[in-house]
Amino acid sequence: MKNYIFLASAFLLFSCADKKVADAQPRKPKNIILLIGDGMGLAQVYAGMVANGDALNIERFKHIGFHKSYSFDNIITDSAAGATAFSCGEKSYNGAIGVGTDSLALETILETAEKKGLATALVATSSVTHATPACFIAHQKSRALDENIAADFLKTDIDVFIGGGKDFFEKRSDSLNLLEKLKTNGYGIANGDAEILAFTGTKLAGFIAPVQPDSASGTRGDILHKATQKAIEIVSKNPQGFFMMAEGSQIDWGGHANKQTYIIQEMLDFDKAIGKALDFAEKDGNTLVIVTADHETGGFAIMGGSIKDRIVESAFTTTHHTGVMIPVYAYGPGAEEFGGIYQNTDIYHKMMGLLGLKK
Repeated sequence: MKNYIFLASAFLLFSCADKKVADAQPRKPKNIILLIGDGMGLAQVYAGMVANGDALNIERFKHIGFHKSYSFDNIITDSAAGATAFSCGEKSYNGAIGVGTDSLALETILETAEKKGLATALVATSSVTHATPACFIAHQKSRALDENIAADFLKTDIDVFIGGGKDFFEKRSDSLNLLEKLKTNGYGIANGDAEILAFTGTKLAGFIAPVQPDSASGTRGDILHKATQKAIEIVSKNPQGFFMMAEGSQIDWGGHANKQTYIIQEMLDFDKAIGKALDFAEKDGNTLVIVTADHETGGFAIMGGSIKDRIVESAFTTTHHTGVMIPVYAYGPGAEEFGGIYQNTDIYHKMMGLLGLKK
């Protein structure tokens, strides 16, 4: 009888232990939304908080880490090498668009997701051919090759892309009209906020500027969070899941210009898009939201100010990028994977593993 009680107790003990191990396994997401604040370091985030009454949507994240942003050939990365690390999982040279150090194409997470039947989307407040969005869909040896990058959009089956750069598709040196080719491939072409937001189809090429869009305080307005929500609305209809990247492109431009007001306006605009992604993820329950940056720009530092009066006093050390570590914020299934300190390339590998896309 004693032996029976001992064996029964041992069985229950090991069963409970097994259950705890099973419970400890992280849930995997069906969808991933990657949001990139180009040029966004910790000071940019905190300046936005102060200017917004000590509150941002980004504070809703509970899992936070840091990535090492350096590129293959430089302690200070550019957006191309930084985004290639996120999209392809390899460090490459500054200026590389979805290619390795040998300038040969590397398959991106967006391309892999497409092959596996997931819906895909890109949204940016720059031209869609600009370095960060380009690295998720194109393969070129130089970020300067906008027309070549635009042509690469025709080589994928991406569901949604929204941003500037219409001229690189329509007014080209080779006289090709890629918009007509997009239409042949089933895309609806939408121009400007109203057409983009009114779109009801399943494949959208949305353009908000001929080349580079204006700032959030100018004619561009608050399209980023609306476009992010529209992209989510479309790709979330795919029962297999989706991968999308949305970029607040011009935080970086404010840093290059050493303009505090520009940085804060773009940071607040980007935070609205973060809020839309988190709202969807909270309701959906199967979506991982990741927020990070490729690098910091401007050596932006907060030197004083007032929380009460929402005043930031700042200084800059450069008009270029800096080499500091970059914060990573994560929410949803698998978010715990993003704590700690790791390489920028690890963001790709973590996303691929969580989506079950590893080759």
